Amino acid sequence: MLFNSLHFLLFFIFVTTLLYTIPWKLRWLLLLAASAYFYASFIPVYLIILGVVIVIDYFAGIWIENSNGHKRLLLLILSLVANVGFLAFFKYFDFLNNNITHVFKLIGQKNEMPPLREIFPSLILPIGLSFHTFQSMSYTIEVYRGNQKAEYNFGIYSLYVLFYPQLVAGPIERPQNVLWQFRERFDYDWENIRTGLTLIAWGMFKKVVIADRFALVTDAAYSDVPNQSASALLIATFFYCFQIYCDFSGYSDIAIGTARVMGFKLMTNFNAPYFAESISEFWKRWHISLSTWFRDYVYIPLGGNRRAKSRVYFNTMVVFLLSGLWHGADWKFIIWGCVHGIYLILAQIFNTHTIFRRAHVGKGGPLPVRLFHILWTFLLVAFAWIFFRANSVSEAFEIIHKIFNFSDYRIPNIAMNTGEFIFSLGLLLLLVIKDKYFARYIPDTRLFWMLFPLVCFCCYLFGVFTSNQFIYFQF
Repeated sequence: MLFNSLHFLLFFIFVTTLLYTIPWKLRWLLLLAASAYFYASFIPVYLIILGVVIVIDYFAGIWIENSNGHKRLLLLILSLVANVGFLAFFKYFDFLNNNITHVFKLIGQKNEMPPLREIFPSLILPIGLSFHTFQSMSYTIEVYRGNQKAEYNFGIYSLYVLFYPQLVAGPIERPQNVLWQFRERFDYDWENIRTGLTLIAWGMFKKVVIADRFALVTDAAYSDVPNQSASALLIATFFYCFQIYCDFSGYSDIAIGTARVMGFKLMTNFNAPYFAESISEFWKRWHISLSTWFRDYVYIPLGGNRRAKSRVYFNTMVVFLLSGLWHGADWKFIIWGCVHGIYLILAQIFNTHTIFRRAHVGKGGPLPVRLFHILWTFLLVAFAWIFFRANSVSEAFEIIHKIFNFSDYRIPNIAMNTGEFIFSLGLLLLLVIKDKYFARYIPDTRLFWMLFPLVCFCCYLFGVFTSNQFIYFQF
């Protein structure tokens, strides 16, 4: 069930209305049933897979809490192995098998293991598998660390994993932030309704008006790279930077807003990332729930920045290699992650020198210097997005070669006429102004009744409804 569909609109209105009319003790049960229906609306059979993971981690949390010493660690490891095992089977088996096949060919051998999709032709990657797997893992880790009590109510724990607003594409929530809210008694609150609907409207605008419009240019160029000019590919790459941002942050806004309307508060997942003045700051603003997950559960346990410089560089590269692999079973995603890791390692190396420390300015620095840092950071991020968006690694290098072939620049032929292109640039300006000056703005009641219908009407009037899928659903 897609957020940008009539099906979801009717579902959301029905569930929310019913939520505020039934006794509060039954609300978690309603949300659990609604969340199961929401996920089953994609592919019903995968609800069983999710159910198996839920059962494993539910009992693991209880057993970890009631165990001591090495047994606790063993139980945690078994839980993590089970979660990673499901993820590896569905998402990475064919990737690993294909790479083994290539290695075997180099040594004159044959890999007898067929691709998984030849064994199971109807097998499809479960929607949002990486997201709810990481959320489940955070629960058992936090119970092991003593930061979260084990949840003994199986239904409440199931709701923590299944909660439909953030089930498919996050935010990846920690149990400390969410579990207690399912037991909290709350009544109708107009501030929550107004805040939530504002987020939903703006998130929908970003998705259907901006992201899906920019996708027209990006998809056309990246689907026919050999016949595209350097200027067309450059524009398409520029548009993709904002397409993926509006698509993913739009989903997060809708998810957070949907939960807020129902009385629940989810964490912020984006914070104007293209205003970052460094790659490090970019990752503090982009997909915050994932970057903090890797920080807390991978980077810090590896030693973080408390070790020798070489070990810090190693830890950084491991995190971003895993981040790339998390996004997809393809070398292009791994390279994308490694590129960001290299950026951060180079920044750490250069920042050891006084001249680079002085160049790294904060919010109080001179405006021209800050603008330079923002532009430079954006260009680095945009370059890395080429690997993320390209259909293959070889195609990514072909795009890079074309973009840096300055003799190939000419008037671009893009999938927009002049009027649509100017309108798109106007939307981009609106996005920049909103992120810079009104990122946290929630209108008062009077303005809400003016702006909310206006934004909804603009979604209907200017929305592009030919590309409905959210980009991060594939992860």
